[in-house]
Amino acid sequence: MDNFKSDLSNAEFPASEKISGKSVRKSIMDIILKDHPAFSKDKFLSDTELNSYREKYIESFLTKQIGELTSLEKTVLESLKDKTTLTDKLDDDVRPSTYGERIADKVAEFGGSWTFIISFSVFLLVWILLNIFWLANKAFDPYPFILLNLILSTIAAMQAPVIMMSQNRQEDKDRDRAKNDYMVNLKAEMEVRMLHEKIDHMIISQQQEVLEIHKVQIDLMNDILKRVEKIPLHDAK
Repeated sequence: MDNFKSDLSNAEFPASEKISGKSVRKSIMDIILKDHPAFSKDKFLSDTELNSYREKYIESFLTKQIGELTSLEKTVLESLKDKTTLTDKLDDDVRPSTYGERIADKVAEFGGSWTFIISFSVFLLVWILLNIFWLANKAFDPYPFILLNLILSTIAAMQAPVIMMSQNRQEDKDRDRAKNDYMVNLKAEMEVRMLHEKIDHMIISQQQEVLEIHKVQIDLMNDILKRVEKIPLHDAK
């Protein structure tokens, strides 16, 4: 298999990766010239090297648009460089819930359900009927149900912070979900931008190839015209 030597790193690459500097877009060429001032459009580089400078272009673009990159943008860039999906990185960032947090979720889930409303209504009704009718003379909590009020106040006092804990957990989940959505959308945008860059590169390369073919055809036609002009008229007859 034929190889060629890159003018950037002087390393050898397969000939199939050979790319002319003429087909490199100006935005990426500017980044290349910062690292290799001697490089020009008449020289060649590999597709692997061009992809690395495309990634640098994406990173510089993000820096200009956003400013200093946060851990989220850096994670997206690492995913682009490693050519991996974000799913594994997002799963690694998920913090396991503690035992208390799981209890808070269950309490909030049960306290906000019809099961709790109906069962607690039945409990209150039974408590009132027991103390008014069935145990009228020996009621353990006669009207106005002071013990029941104490129990309800205690339940409300305990239930309120537990529900707030669950709400805080839900806010954390929503915040993490929003971060994940932002990272996925940002990576999709960057991949689309890189795809546009590659398509533009292919179009420029094809245009150059067509121009080269046209030049060769013109040279052939000029050569044929010169030969025709040298043919004597009597030979032509």
